[in-house]
Amino acid sequence: MGDYLNKFSLKGKVAWVTGASYGIGYAIALCYAKAGAKVAFNCRHQDGLDKALAEYAKDGAKDVRGYICDVTDEKQVKETLACIEKDFGQSVDILVNNAGIIKRIPMTEMSAEDFRQVIDIDLTAAFIVSKAVLPGMVEKRSGKIINICSMMSELGRETVSAYAAAKGGLKMLTRNICSEYGKYNIQCNGLGPGYIATPQTAPLRERQPDGSRHPFDSFIVAKTPAERWGTTEDLQGPALFLASEASDFVNGQVLYVDGGILAYIGKQP
Repeated sequence: MGDYLNKFSLKGKVAWVTGASYGIGYAIALCYAKAGAKVAFNCRHQDGLDKALAEYAKDGAKDVRGYICDVTDEKQVKETLACIEKDFGQSVDILVNNAGIIKRIPMTEMSAEDFRQVIDIDLTAAFIVSKAVLPGMVEKRSGKIINICSMMSELGRETVSAYAAAKGGLKMLTRNICSEYGKYNIQCNGLGPGYIATPQTAPLRERQPDGSRHPFDSFIVAKTPAERWGTTEDLQGPALFLASEASDFVNGQVLYVDGGILAYIGKQP
């Protein structure tokens, strides 16, 4: 049994988790650090970086370093990767493309500028950062790329046209990286969270003035067999699996962590 458990260790690995100053990215990066990895993360602002570093230290994560980087800027990404490699003394073994935004705007009211911004951050950035780390992974014939997809990689919903388009594209980018680089022992998979309780989704869970649940909160709980929102901790085990040797023959897949919502037609009225 011990040999199987050792396959989940990340000791000696360097992991870069983009946008991991809070929320899902933070939970994944913290998990990797506690599994033995040396962890790099980035965000765009110094105050967010400083706050996150303090949180990592408080939570007992060792060897975590933060960098200011806009992942939509290819030059900044290359410079940040060079810093990571210099600071940790080795190339990146694990990349998690987590950075992302959502804009809930009806399609006919959404500007092309807003649409492009969501695509740029949620999809193009994953291409840019993956492109940067792939040569190092190819050189050592080993690597893990994990793209944070979404149920919107499979489903549409009102007001999220840009987000759904980006996440659908990210699912196909995942499959294409697998197709191009699987021969180098590089695995690229997606992690598809369901509705997770994070600061980003907090407005959808706010209690109404009369104390009742937000209508969307009620809708999600009713549509989820687990009858609850997920937590960031629910994503840590699956993220660790995809980053570890235990998933060496898993490639081009999206692992949905959604409490069963994608499998469920819903209750009869």
